Amino acid sequence: MTINREKFSSQADPELLKAARDLAGKQGRQFQSVIEEALQQYIARYATTAPRKEVLDALGLSIAEYDLLYSKLAK
Repeated sequence: MTINREKFSSQADPELLKAARDLAGKQGRQFQSVIEEALQQYIARYATTAPRKEVLDALGLSIAEYDLLYSKLAK
């Protein structure tokens, strides 16, 4: 399967770009995949008012572990 890509140009803080390139290298990934993932996460975070899945997952774990404490605090 071929993924269609569009080239674009932008500017960023040189230190931020270096950190992203270093991270990509350490992970054995291409720089563009790190940037694409960052854009996806940014859009997922701000494009909707619905809670993010990781937030709901963390809430579920917290309730499972501390349900008795939460019930006592609610009284």
